[in-house]
Amino acid sequence: MANWLNGKVVENRRHNDYLTALVIDVPFTPFEAGQFVRVGVADGDGVLARPYSLVNTPDEPYLEVYFNIVEEGPLSPKLFALESGDDVLVSDNPSGFLTVSEIPDCKHLWMIATGTGIGPFLAILKSDRAWQRFEKIVLCYSVSLAGELAYQDLIQQLLARHGEQFVYVPIVTREAHAGALGARVTTLMADGTLEKHTGLMINGDDSHVMMCGSSDMIRDVSEELVSRGMQKHRRREPGHYTTEKYH
Repeated sequence: MANWLNGKVVENRRHNDYLTALVIDVPFTPFEAGQFVRVGVADGDGVLARPYSLVNTPDEPYLEVYFNIVEEGPLSPKLFALESGDDVLVSDNPSGFLTVSEIPDCKHLWMIATGTGIGPFLAILKSDRAWQRFEKIVLCYSVSLAGELAYQDLIQQLLARHGEQFVYVPIVTREAHAGALGARVTTLMADGTLEKHTGLMINGDDSHVMMCGSSDMIRDVSEELVSRGMQKHRRREPGHYTTEKYH
């Protein structure tokens, strides 16, 4: 059972009317880039909380979670409304296996995110370990509308820092956007567009695929990978793809 740590909101960094990053000052325990925690607020005698991936690395001073508001939801409107100095609760047991330490040896690491699922990948990309382990890292970031492509300044900094080792593929599915591919990830995989665009193949010999985001994306991409002879990674049975699904 997790204990709750008392945190303070440092900043509520609005991306648009329904996406925000909550920056939290809290004395936290060690964790690995890519893990998640539960974040919540007091609710009577209990705590109203849900899991959120950490965008920050273990070396950064504050925790950061990136999420969307669900208008009818019991928690996200409350978190979305928090301001600097407000109280917030954070569980003391970081969890999740979407981390570099869990990935078997391979040449190419593919990260596929939809929406706010970009969070854990940003934490990993800001850390050193992934760049030391893989020859190429590909980040596929899929959203419905171009205005939902968050953290673009950070991604541009990563591109500048890591040069040809890093390939960034923005995907916008519901409107045309310069520089972005315009179909669902599974479509881009099935027709070969994604691999042609990146110049890299997704296969069981060279690749490991990490996924975070919508359950539909995770299900459909997993099916595509299985059709290529790839299998889900488990500690007791090393495989070719890893998923994070906590909602």
